[in-house]
Amino acid sequence: MSDVVVIGAGAFGAWTAHHLSRAGARVTLVEAYGPGHSRSSSGDESRILRYGYGTDEIYSRFARRSREQWRELDERNNSGLSLWHPCGVLWLAPDGDAYVADTRATLQRGGYPLELIDNATLRARYPQLNAADVSRAMLEPEGGVIMARRSIQALASELSHAGVLVIRGRALKPAPHGRVSSLQLIDGTTLGGDTFVFACGAWLPAVFPELLGQRIMPTRQVVMFFGTGAGDDRFSATRTPAWIDFVSGIYGIPDLEGRGLKVGIDAHGAPFDPDTGDRIVDATSIETARAWLRRRFPGMGDAPLVESRVCQYENTATGDFLIDRHPDHENVWLVGGGSGHGFKHGPAVGEYVAGRIAGDTAPEGTFALATKGTVPGRAVY
Repeated sequence: MSDVVVIGAGAFGAWTAHHLSRAGARVTLVEAYGPGHSRSSSGDESRILRYGYGTDEIYSRFARRSREQWRELDERNNSGLSLWHPCGVLWLAPDGDAYVADTRATLQRGGYPLELIDNATLRARYPQLNAADVSRAMLEPEGGVIMARRSIQALASELSHAGVLVIRGRALKPAPHGRVSSLQLIDGTTLGGDTFVFACGAWLPAVFPELLGQRIMPTRQVVMFFGTGAGDDRFSATRTPAWIDFVSGIYGIPDLEGRGLKVGIDAHGAPFDPDTGDRIVDATSIETARAWLRRRFPGMGDAPLVESRVCQYENTATGDFLIDRHPDHENVWLVGGGSGHGFKHGPAVGEYVAGRIAGDTAPEGTFALATKGTVPGRAVY
């Protein structure tokens, strides 16, 4: 029997297992399709890590703490392939954008590294970028890109070697009320444990439909990779940072490892079933991405689409995480609601969950179940 059974081996679940194991707990980590699988929110090639979050400094703190641990994982990784690319993150927005102004104030007040770049410097530093409408941009020099799928698989392998039991299986919903002593998998396997952590991302509302069916809303999201020209390194991580263009609702990642320039659309998509949803990118999204490229990176305006992904956000109403006990089960924890920005925070979330289970960490009201409404009104990006 395990001390803790963690269901879900994405960024939240795998890092929770890591911190519990490091604290001496016997841990079982369960994943329905295997760590880093293509249906998961943690299963794409790459994810941005930034500190800026408007006035929500709690996420800045979580991102900074997580950056340390992603880098440590990269240093421990002996595959010869990088998990972390320190290319910086560039914020683009016109003058007067309130969210960017709040972000700048929060980062400066907290002592987070931040460089303000005027338009002339922006043109000189990134001549491949058309930002004529941006009089001053912000660069987070400590930001960068995590190789998502590879990092989750590396962490899961590390956990397995450290004695964590990592198994492929789908967990069923626990009995309706009271303390849970065991959990059954769909194949009939029974897992005993003292504590159970459900960190299964977009599957959380399906496991607990009465409680979370209206509080966590999976939506269909798309990212596209556009091929750069032969011999053209202008869009590599040495010359192009990751970026966020909040007004356009577009974010992106430089050409890493020859995959192409990645363009993501941040607007919430249609409701999505993570098990059965169609994962073919739609023509409208491709044209939206192309229009943005023609505007911001004219040299990529006619670039071929070389890869695409359909994943999902698992949105709470505000975009805040859900990390709390299940109200009907004293030893069951709910960890989710990544809302499209959660991956980067995985190490800090895992550390927080492990501390809450041990009773060593005070609760953050932001993450409480009681704060999770049913009417979308995202304030955290």
